[in-house]
Amino acid sequence: MQYRRAHISGGSFFFTVVTHQRCPWLAEPDMVKTLGDVMRRVRTERPFETLAMVVMPDHLHCIWRLPPADADFSTRWLLIKQHMTHRLAGRIGVRTLWQPRFWEHALRDEADLETHTHYIHFNPVKHGLVQQVAQWPYSTFHRFVKSGVYLPDWGVGVEGLSSVRE
Repeated sequence: MQYRRAHISGGSFFFTVVTHQRCPWLAEPDMVKTLGDVMRRVRTERPFETLAMVVMPDHLHCIWRLPPADADFSTRWLLIKQHMTHRLAGRIGVRTLWQPRFWEHALRDEADLETHTHYIHFNPVKHGLVQQVAQWPYSTFHRFVKSGVYLPDWGVGVEGLSSVRE
């Protein structure tokens, strides 16, 4: 089967990356730290900007912006998955850490970016892991609060923040 990917140089993309068989190995703080280390390493080799991100026990969502003359997010994900597998597979007792593919969506405009950013930050509440967005530690939500984009109680009592396709 041939997958069609959006090739937009300098584009912004929303991604969903899922663990193999939805195994919740990303629930461990050690694993989340390793993922961050690996992503920073790949970013030095193949730059990208992380605009928003949440790491859930069995999947992650993020928004990347690629450099102006670059549309190759697939190689970046390949490298991240390979480095994670190399570093962790033996430690957690499995050989396969990730589902083979990922889902991406090319963001069309600022409204699309905002919708997906809200979805990312609200995801832990949607999945019942916390009652308030601020309670989930593995999210860029906290960076958004520090920069004044969100108030600390953002998302409390708000409906409709979980409507993006996962």
